Amino acid sequence: MPRTVAELVDLLALEQLEVDLFRGSQPRTSAQRAFGGQVMAQALEAAYHTVPEGRMCHSLHGYFLRPGSTAAPIIYTVTSPRDGSSFSSRQVEARQHGKSLFVMNASFKVPEQGLEHQWPATPGVPDVDNCPPLSEVLGRRSAIHAAAWEDEWGALDVRYAGDARKGDYTSHAAMQVWLRTHEQLPDDPRLHQAMLAYASDLTLLGVSTVGHPVEFMSADMQIATIDHAMWFHRPIRVDDWILYDQFSPSASNGVGYSRGRLYSDGVLGVSTAQEGLIRVIDHDGRPARG
Repeated sequence: MPRTVAELVDLLALEQLEVDLFRGSQPRTSAQRAFGGQVMAQALEAAYHTVPEGRMCHSLHGYFLRPGSTAAPIIYTVTSPRDGSSFSSRQVEARQHGKSLFVMNASFKVPEQGLEHQWPATPGVPDVDNCPPLSEVLGRRSAIHAAAWEDEWGALDVRYAGDARKGDYTSHAAMQVWLRTHEQLPDDPRLHQAMLAYASDLTLLGVSTVGHPVEFMSADMQIATIDHAMWFHRPIRVDDWILYDQFSPSASNGVGYSRGRLYSDGVLGVSTAQEGLIRVIDHDGRPARG
């Protein structure tokens, strides 16, 4: 994954091949599968290339159909079902080697004033200065060393703020992290939305395993994002500290369902929702039953 913020910005700078047709590059990485947040962020960038000036994404919903390879670029095709007086709809398909990897529907609108309220963040979250790097926590809990996590996610500063592990496997599944880019970004709000899409996929699926006797990134689990939705409520900057407040209302049928809220200085900027495969594998390689 991108080691620096400059590499991450370059990753989201798509090459236009033709009208409504774009190519996304791949980062230097040891991973064999393309990161879902990268595909989603590039798809959002592709859609923005076709939307009238001044319209901002307020919602998107994407489905991951098959894993993408990190050894080849990804092609994005955008279709435009509607441009109304204040709303625009876009559909984006990501393809690689002739096969569809990801499809996304997104809606954009002209900003306007209206009724205002927001749900507060979970109280009692430790201050960012008192939170260890997420890479250190993952290094202790997974088979991947902290240095490898830092190498893969070098563009982002992510701090672990805590989770709801209580040992009885029936407690509320929740986790909080602080995140931001290591360096300041340009003021373009579209770029900040794409960066938020990228970062929002980093920890959300793992929340659905909190409180269970499993290790999320272990060889005993088969994991994959199925779908990911985002609602952009208010503009927030991803180069300022953001609290990612996440919880999982349900896990069943080998699938985990998680939701998240991203706050900047107490302002609710984005809500997320995700379903993903969290299949437990037994020692002979078959899905565990019972």
